Amino acid sequence: MEGPGAGTGPLLILGIETSCDETAAAVLDGGKIRSNVVSSQAQLHARFGGVVPEIASRHHLELVLPVVREALDGHEVDSVAVTQGPGLIGALLVGLSAAKALAWAWQLPLVPVDHLQGHVASLYLDPDPLEPPFVCLLASGGHTLLLDVQERGSFAILGSTLDDAAGEAFDKGARLLGLGYPGGAEIDRLARTGDPKAFEFPVARVPGLDFSFSGVKTALLYATRDLDIEERKADLAASYQNAIVRALAERTQEAAERTGADRIAIVGGVAANSELRAALPDAVAPPLELCIDNAAMIASAARYADAVPYPGYLALDAYAQAV
Repeated sequence: MEGPGAGTGPLLILGIETSCDETAAAVLDGGKIRSNVVSSQAQLHARFGGVVPEIASRHHLELVLPVVREALDGHEVDSVAVTQGPGLIGALLVGLSAAKALAWAWQLPLVPVDHLQGHVASLYLDPDPLEPPFVCLLASGGHTLLLDVQERGSFAILGSTLDDAAGEAFDKGARLLGLGYPGGAEIDRLARTGDPKAFEFPVARVPGLDFSFSGVKTALLYATRDLDIEERKADLAASYQNAIVRALAERTQEAAERTGADRIAIVGGVAANSELRAALPDAVAPPLELCIDNAAMIASAARYADAVPYPGYLALDAYAQAV
């Protein structure tokens, strides 16, 4: 793989993302995406109903360099950005090791990026970048947060989940209903043919701006024990989704009211949910392909993070939990 040349044009960033089950690389030119390649392992993990960390790590090893080659496609980059955490530690280490090796070989600076900052930074990409301030709902398989974003590159946490993330609740609900993986997309699809008011699933009322999804998950479990699932599957999916979306939308609107924010944004995999988008019609959201884990958002976040000069990043480590 050839490295960058000594061009004098705009600064290009190579982004690498391997925090879970997507192996991704992208090249960013300012806010313009030059390339954005994502290789998903969803079908591989579908048989297990969720991501198996060891399998994910092994496939990242196989895929990371081919994905980077495809993203580069002759582009000469000026820095390398990579997800440092949070995520699956083995998966993260594959991407971080690849990024360090490439940056070292090319004698380029390396920008370690927080995955959560990456999701927010998906809002800063062309053609319609969002300017702070705004309140942001970040909802994915591993995280559910309400954020007060006053400037690019930072945020304050207003609320978080006390148990499951919203995406995790969707995945667990899908397993209870005998649906495939990823669960959020499967429930969203099936719910379109169901009645969201057929079942009264609870919306947790916890203090502050936090979330809790364990109660609605337990309610679905009990419902599946007492019913013929096949006959009522669409109604169960629609009602379950409605309860999760109500919790997300109501808390987000409350956060905007409390902070006096004029604008709301939604990011993360759950931001692709059609009912959530309908429940927050005025919210700004990235295109669907930028809601899932991708490297363009990592490169975008790198524009507002500190770069580590060559070769001082060789001892950098990944972290599994948010810091």
